[in-house]
Amino acid sequence: MALPKFILGDNTDFPNAIFVIHTEFPRFIINLEDDDVEWFEDFDQEDQREIEMETEGLIEKASAFYDREVSRYEE
Repeated sequence: MALPKFILGDNTDFPNAIFVIHTEFPRFIINLEDDDVEWFEDFDQEDQREIEMETEGLIEKASAFYDREVSRYEE
């Protein structure tokens, strides 16, 4: 099955949360309400350094995806 790179997530137990799921490596879910990130990967120390460098860009891409999706609903 082909998955999109980003997926929006919703949960009524977290009414203010805005979840974006990143389905490609490194897989993660971010709550855009507070930028809290939960990684679905286990990283060794070498990977950890690379991920830290990429995190800011991944968060920006997740936010841009959310903005794009919301603007499409408003059209």
